[in-house]
Amino acid sequence: MQERIALTGNEAMALAMKQINPDVVAAYPITPQTEIVQIFSNYVANGQVKTEFITVESEHSAMSATVGAAASGVRAMTATSSQGLALMWEVVYIAASNQLPIVMPVVNRALSGPINIHGDHSDTMGARDSGWIQIYSENTQEAYDNLIQAVRIAEHPGVLLPAMVMMDGFIISHAMENLKILSDQDVQKFIGEFKPHRPSLLDVDHPVTVGPLALYDYYMEFKRQQAAAMAGAKPVILQVAKEYAELTGRRYGLFDTYKLDDAELAIVVLSSTAGTARLVVDELREQGVKAGLLKLRVFRPFPHEELAAALGDRKAVAVLDRADSYSGFGGPLFTEVRAAMYDAKQRPPVVDYIYGLGGRDVNLDHIRKVYQDLAEIARTGAAVQTVNYLGVRE
Repeated sequence: MQERIALTGNEAMALAMKQINPDVVAAYPITPQTEIVQIFSNYVANGQVKTEFITVESEHSAMSATVGAAASGVRAMTATSSQGLALMWEVVYIAASNQLPIVMPVVNRALSGPINIHGDHSDTMGARDSGWIQIYSENTQEAYDNLIQAVRIAEHPGVLLPAMVMMDGFIISHAMENLKILSDQDVQKFIGEFKPHRPSLLDVDHPVTVGPLALYDYYMEFKRQQAAAMAGAKPVILQVAKEYAELTGRRYGLFDTYKLDDAELAIVVLSSTAGTARLVVDELREQGVKAGLLKLRVFRPFPHEELAAALGDRKAVAVLDRADSYSGFGGPLFTEVRAAMYDAKQRPPVVDYIYGLGGRDVNLDHIRKVYQDLAEIARTGAAVQTVNYLGVRE
C-alpha cells in the first residue's frame, strides 16, 4: 500500500532515512543538504527511530564517524553536498577500500571557487573514482526510491561497497513534488535486517584489523578486490530494481530511455535536465524529427556495454555534462560515453555540451539548439566542434 504525498527532495530523503531506520547517522549541515539531517534529527528527538545520532564538527568527522560505526558492525548513514563531500575526501576513499556498505544522500552543488551554492555535478564527479556506487535521480520520487534501493545494493554480499544517491541542489532538493511513499513496514521488509559481513570491531572473540598498512606487498590486491566488487554490482542493481518494481510498480534500470528505439538523434543526460529534454523530444517528434533521450541513472559502475548497445545505431549523439573535467576534451560523462562507443559496431559522432555550471538554468531553447546541431552532424557526418559550452557568455 502506497500513500501519495507532496514533499521536497530533502524531505523525501529524510523520510526514506527514517523508514530505513539506520543504527547510526553522523550529521553535519551544508547547503543545500542541511534540511536532510535537520529533519532527520526531529525523528530522532521524537523517538521515531532507534538511531544513534552523532553531531560532529565537520564533514571529515561525519564520514569518519560513519566509517567507524559501519566497521563496528551496524547500518550507518550520513549526508552531504559540495565542499562537504570535498572535505570528506580522505575518508570517502577509506570507506570504499574497507568495503563498508554506507549509504549517503548527496545533494549536488558546485564546488568553489568562486563560492556558489547552486547545483551542478562537480562535487560527485570529483568522487567518481573513489570506489563508491553512484546513482543519480531525476526527481523527488527517484531520490526516495533510489535511497531505499541503495541500502540493498550496498549491503549485498556480492557487492559490499558504499553508495551515493544524488539529486540536483535546489532544483530537486527544495522543490515540492507529488510522490508515492511506502509504509515503514514495507521499507523495513524490503531492506531486511542488517547482517554484518565479517567480525566487527566490537567482536572481541573474533578480532580483526581494520585500516592496516599495505604497501606494494598487498595494496594492489585490495584495489583489485574493489574493482571486482564494483563490476559485480551491475546485476545486483538490476535484481534489486526488479524486486522494487514488484513492490511499487516503479521500474528502474542502469539507465532510462525515452523514444530512443528508432531515434536518429540522441541526447545523454543525468538528473533533472532529463525532464526538460523529454519535453523537447516530444516537440520534435510532432515535427517528424526522430529524436530520443537516454537518462543515465547509474554512473558507477559505468554501464559501458549497455550504453554502446543502446546508442550504437544513432546518427549523432550529444552528451550533456553538468561538470567540466578541465582535461581539454570535455566533461566526465562525455569522455566515458565516448570511450564506451569505441567498441560499438556502428560508431556515431559523439559531441559534448557542458552546461548548467553553478546552477545556471538550462531551458528548452538550449536543448533545441543541441538537437539542431545533431541534425546538422547527422547530415554531414561530422561535427564542426566536439566540445561545446551551452548557455555561456563568450
